[in-house]
Amino acid sequence: MNREDLARLDATAQADLVRGGEVTPAELVEAAIERVEATNGEVNAVIHPLFEEGLEAARGELPDGPFTGVPFLLKDLGAAFAGQPLHLGMSYLKDRDFRAPMDTYLAQRFRAAGLVTIGKTNAPELGILPTTEPRAHGATRNPWDLERTPGGSSGGSGAAVAAGMVPMAHANDGGGSIRIPASNCGLVGLKPSRQRISEGPLVGDLMSGLTCELCVSRSVRDTAALLEAVHGPAPGDPYVAPPPSRPYTEEVGADPGRLRIGLWTETIIEQDADPEVVAAASAAAKLLEGLGHQVEEPDMSVLQSMPIIEPFLVRWAAGQAQALDQFGIIGGQPIGPDDVEPLTWALAEIGRARSAGEYLAAVGLHQAMGRVFAGVHESGFDLLLTPTMGEPPPPLGSFDDSGPDPMDAFHRAFIAGCFTAAFNATGQPAISLPLHWTDDGLPVGVQLVAPLGREDLLLRVAAQLEQAAPWADRTAPTFAA
Repeated sequence: MNREDLARLDATAQADLVRGGEVTPAELVEAAIERVEATNGEVNAVIHPLFEEGLEAARGELPDGPFTGVPFLLKDLGAAFAGQPLHLGMSYLKDRDFRAPMDTYLAQRFRAAGLVTIGKTNAPELGILPTTEPRAHGATRNPWDLERTPGGSSGGSGAAVAAGMVPMAHANDGGGSIRIPASNCGLVGLKPSRQRISEGPLVGDLMSGLTCELCVSRSVRDTAALLEAVHGPAPGDPYVAPPPSRPYTEEVGADPGRLRIGLWTETIIEQDADPEVVAAASAAAKLLEGLGHQVEEPDMSVLQSMPIIEPFLVRWAAGQAQALDQFGIIGGQPIGPDDVEPLTWALAEIGRARSAGEYLAAVGLHQAMGRVFAGVHESGFDLLLTPTMGEPPPPLGSFDDSGPDPMDAFHRAFIAGCFTAAFNATGQPAISLPLHWTDDGLPVGVQLVAPLGREDLLLRVAAQLEQAAPWADRTAPTFAA
């Protein structure tokens, strides 16, 4: 098969080629490296090529897993292999050539699934913003429009998959960082339930459970198969998500039954959602009704009286303060304001100014919000349907923190994450699906949200929507053909 044909295949199809003896893992990896080299100069998605390591692995004996021989990329934040670069978007770590001290459990599970890592993708500093424009490595561009952001913080992974470099890539999510790039890049992005996937051994539950790990992909079946391969507890995890009743791969194509779905398009911030994203969710509602589901608007008014943004800021800022303190120890000197980007320093200072009592109060308020959403589901709504973001993909430079108040960039991010961050706070699983494109060809994602632990239900409905409104033939203008 030629490079373009391979680029259009999802990871499951590529693995089937290897399994059937039609291609070798080395041939898949060589083709992916060619695609990275052909396209990365335009999008700047891959910042640490690991081509020789990937080729050596592909030519050797690979584990027998669901994705044996399939090329893969790791986000440069989170899952890592010992000895490989790990910069987290920070010039401070880049200048010191910081390397991961050990394998993470998730990286080991990626390897056991047969995936072959050929590089690491760009991320904003400490994953803070819904764009990928770090000072350390420069801006990543959206393959659908090179003047727009692919999102963040998994924007490098999103751009790489959208550009056809690899069929799927590692991503993680602390406020929308899987789902926002999925929305901006026309991909599938599942944020699993809290602690569905181990963040160990160096992390227990970051910021008391705001973050989680998985991927961005081109198909629901790829996401289901990877979730099946990597989910489950690891030694020392502080707590675990409830186990699934059967393999996630069996949910793809399974009948979800007739569901009651709540359409929610009102933001919980002062700014209204862009009409384009509201139209995307409304169109998805009609599609779901055509598939036999009942769609209604639930009463979400209680959320308007809850202090949601301030508790999130407290938890998020505490995470940045913790990170800078830890990396200062690793780097041998305290990190100062000149060592990081202005927004990173501003958030860390906020984190240091808040008390331990305020932090626990913020966690408690988010737990209360979780009970509100649980009540919505208990009242009879199987799923919630929302826009993924409050806006279509914004231009690069929209989240500039170089002005008098660096927090302006953080405030600008509210509209991007107004439908995603709530479910990091509650821990519920949520998936973004590429069901809508603007008139000028920009992808707009639609989000489905399930009760805690119900990824099975999300995957059933996501696969049903994928069959009813397929997106596999859509490719970005900048594509590794």
